[in-house]
Amino acid sequence: MPKTAIITGSTSGIGLGLAQAFAANGYNLVFNGLEKNGAEIAAGVAQEHGVDTFFSPANMLDPEQVREMVAQAETRFGQVDVLINNAGVQHVAPIDEFPEAKWDLIIGVNLSSAFHTSKAVWPGMKKRGFGRIINIASVHGIRASEYKAAYVAAKHGIIGLTKVLALEGAPLGITCNAICPGYVRTPLVEGQIEDQARSHGMSEEEVVGKVMLKKQAVKDFVPIELLGEMALLLASGGANTLTGTTQVIDGGWTAQ
Repeated sequence: MPKTAIITGSTSGIGLGLAQAFAANGYNLVFNGLEKNGAEIAAGVAQEHGVDTFFSPANMLDPEQVREMVAQAETRFGQVDVLINNAGVQHVAPIDEFPEAKWDLIIGVNLSSAFHTSKAVWPGMKKRGFGRIINIASVHGIRASEYKAAYVAAKHGIIGLTKVLALEGAPLGITCNAICPGYVRTPLVEGQIEDQARSHGMSEEEVVGKVMLKKQAVKDFVPIELLGEMALLLASGGANTLTGTTQVIDGGWTAQ
């Protein structure tokens, strides 16, 4: 019987790359995201890899919609084996100019939603004695950068949540781990490159080299494919003792 994975924020960027990796390995998938063509994206991946998928437009800020997404997945596929909490948003501003609404949004989407999704899948995983929860954190879960108060706070928080779920899940066959990538060239990051180029009066190439990748020893973006390989390892049946970890893929950023 094929395994099933829910991946939040999976209609673009890292989430879509993870979805492609899991579909290529035979997983049925629940897609989720903000893209209006989310259903078409899910159907395209299903056709490409010969798996079953569906798209849920569940708003990650609404616990009831999150619970409904999980219930739909369990009804359609029988169970949820893997949950990947990937949905995320970003805003950059000095603390005294940081909009309070943006703080609430980022904490809600990047942190609180992972609590709600994990709580929703937990009973089924507990009943079956198997579950894999993977939180896409960030190098900013263990390092800070200026002007990212909400994002850094949320990513530090998701690592704390990861550790708690790992401890609670250990006797139940449920593991929980975090992946902490450095910069990945996604649509979100592309937007940041453009914004910083305008604000600093620099070319986009200068922003990449002198601002974004400045702290990385390896001056290159983290490949989405590498994140997919790591997530598949963490999701595997043999990874039962691999739990509570932060898998850092940051080009040597945190080695300094």
